[in-house]
Parts: sequence; structure tokens; C-alpha cells
Amino acid sequence: MNIFLLRRYFIFIVSLFINAFGVAFITKALLGTSPITSVTYVLSMFTTQTMGEWTIIVNILFVLLELLFITKNELKTNRRIFLLQIPISICFGWFIDVAMSLLFWLDPTLYLQKIIALLVGCIILGAGITLEVKANVAMTSGEYFVRVISLRFKKEFGYVKLGFDVTLVAMACLLSIIFMSDIRGVREGTVIAALLVGPIVHFLTPYYRFLDRWIKEGRYAETNTDETEDSRHIIITIAREFGSGGHSLGEMLAQKLGLKLYDKEFIHMAAQKSGIDEAYIRKNEQSIPSFWLKCLLSQNSELRMEHSFSKDDILFVSESKIIQELARKESCIIIGRCADFVLRDDPRLIRIFCCSDPESARTRCVDEYGISPQSAESEIKRTNKNRITHYEYYTGETWSDPHRYDLMINTGAVDLLTACKMIEDLYHTRQDRLEKSLSLPHTKTLANPHKR
Repeated sequence: MNIFLLRRYFIFIVSLFINAFGVAFITKALLGTSPITSVTYVLSMFTTQTMGEWTIIVNILFVLLELLFITKNELKTNRRIFLLQIPISICFGWFIDVAMSLLFWLDPTLYLQKIIALLVGCIILGAGITLEVKANVAMTSGEYFVRVISLRFKKEFGYVKLGFDVTLVAMACLLSIIFMSDIRGVREGTVIAALLVGPIVHFLTPYYRFLDRWIKEGRYAETNTDETEDSRHIIITIAREFGSGGHSLGEMLAQKLGLKLYDKEFIHMAAQKSGIDEAYIRKNEQSIPSFWLKCLLSQNSELRMEHSFSKDDILFVSESKIIQELARKESCIIIGRCADFVLRDDPRLIRIFCCSDPESARTRCVDEYGISPQSAESEIKRTNKNRITHYEYYTGETWSDPHRYDLMINTGAVDLLTACKMIEDLYHTRQDRLEKSLSLPHTKTLANPHKR
């Protein structure tokens, strides 16, 4: 077992305790507990077992139920993750009891105090889940049970998880009515926790990137080891506002530099890699449904996204892999698709952002794209909103942040020929720098920047 894997297991254990502490904080707020622990909390209210002990019992039950829905081959393939659920369940249950004991002093009486305690608990739980996702070495039994059901019935993980949580809350209410004559342990706090934790995880995810170098080797170093073939390639990415002429600029640049341009070609390539219909990709590419709903249903993990049944996630992962393959294969120009983020660790990358003032964008939409003058403004706003939401959801970064790009060009003030010349000069400057670097003894430093 290498050092990186050991570190990830350590982070996972830490995340379990943080999760338990968050659950305990939410429970101590006395406004209802989180959906995943609603049943165990209610059971602890009318039995002699603690919430942590019931957590162990219920989670082990989930492990046993998984055997009804998993095939022998799947069990063999995922044996490590399956078996790890047992010690994880024991640890998580014990951590909950420890956390409840540590919070003996937390006894809010005023409603405002309860709300504050609930919100603090949601933030703590979100921080723990984010760390768990970052470790990405194991799954809790509740999450793995949902994944098994998703695979068995080929349903999207997010919606199965939502149905699972609703079922647990309903069972908690039923148990409470049967054994305590009214509903206890399930209140407005349960709903608030269900709605808030997902977006909190999404918000916190970018702040955990500082752990990347500690738990895994650099993304670029892992995918690019042939320095003689790959290190001379230069990749230009163009992010663009709708109506700014980003595609036309890319075509002009490709002709000048003799590079391959990738834009609409992604639709066919992504369809082949993902198995998603081209018509669906053409209609839904670079857009997602409600940001809040997507955060609520999301697993917030690149690796888990690959196994998701969400077409949005599958498409993003497929296009990201295509971008990485193209970067290894040749110098090229890539339009959109979060390419600047996907290749963010690549020292050969030139990142361009193309924008325009509203009037110039409307004129281009009417004259070049064939959009009616009445629809141009609304189409610009709709498309840009989709691009912003898609980019910020999958990257956690601000799409138009000038610090993310090597060059930002306003095509309303600078014509495309001048813009093309600016990028061409930047390309040749970068090319000269790479040539000089490759001629020096420290060539390997370029191919693997994380081993400096």
C-alpha cells in the first residue's frame, strides 16, 4: 500500500468523525436530525440502545440487504469497498456516541439558538462529506446501498438517494407514531439539513484542493510521462461569451497556426465515448438543470461521477477524458467544455477568454448566427447563464474570473484579426519557451511539475 493511499484512508477516517460531529450537532439543535440518521435517532428515543449503537445495527442491515441486489461478479469486483462497510459502520456509530458525549453542554432553549446550532451542524456535516469525497477510498453503507440500487435498476444515483432519504424519514415518522404516539425526531431541521448540506458540499469542494498534492501525484504527471512526444504540444483553450465570436476566432487561429480546432466535433466524439445520443448532447451540452437541484442530487466527486447514471455527469467526464487525450496527442485549439479547468495543471496551456459588449454581441448574433433581433438579447442571456452555471458547478471556479486566463479579449473593442494576432504572438512565445526548456538538463521538471 503506497503512502498516498494511506493518507487518503487517514483523511477518510477524519471525515467520518467530522460527519459524526455534524450529525450530533444537528441532533442537539432539537429541530430534528438529518435524514440519514432519522431512523436511528428515533429508535434511540424509545429503546435502551444509543443513537450510535442503532447506527451500527442499521448500517450492518444495509450491508446485508445489498447482497439481495448485487451479483457475484459485482461483489468480486468491489469486494474491498463492500467489506470496508462493516468497520466503517462500527467506527461511524462509535464516533456519533463520542460526539454526542462531547456536546453534552449544547442545550439550546430559544428557537434562534436552535436554528444557529442546526446551521452550524449542517456546515460541519458538509465539511466532513467534502473531505470524505476528497479521500475517495470507501463509502458508507447508506451511500453504497443507494449505489447498488442505482446499478441494479439503472436509475440515476441522485434521485435514488433522494428517494432513499425520503423513505428513511417516513419510516422514522411511522416508528415515532407507533411507539411514542406522535412524531418526534423529525422536524423542520430534517428538511433544512436535507436541502442545505448538498450545496454546502459543492461550495466547500474547491477549498479542499490544497490536499491534492498530499494525497495523489499531480494530474499532469500521471497522464503525461512521454516527454519526447508530448511536452512540445501547446493547447489553446477558448472560453467565450455567446455572440463574442469565439468560434470564428478559433477557426481563424487554427488556419494561421495550422492546428486542429475542436468544437462541434466534441458532440460526435462524446457520443461515441459516453454512449449518449448525439441529439441529446447537441441540445443539453454545457447546460445543467437547476443549480440547487443539481447540488442537492450530486455526489460531488469526479471518480464517482464516472459511475453516475446522470447524463450530465457522464457527458462531463467523457468530454474531460477526450480533452486530456487530445492534449497528449497533438497541439490543438479547444473551444469551451471547461477545457481550461480540465488541463489546469498542464504547463503548455494557453487560456483565452473571449467576451463582448452587449450591442456588439447582439449585432453578431443577428448578422452571423441568423437570430432574429427580437430574440437576440434573451438568447445571449440564456446561453451565457447556462455556460456560467455549467462551468461553476463542475469546476467550483468563476467562469469569467480574469485571473484564470492568460488573455481576455473584448471582441467588441478589438477586431478578430487583431485578437488572432495577439494569440498567435502568445503561442510563438510559449513555443520558444518550451523549446528552450527542452534543451536544458532539467527537462523532466517540465514533464512532471509536481516533482520539483
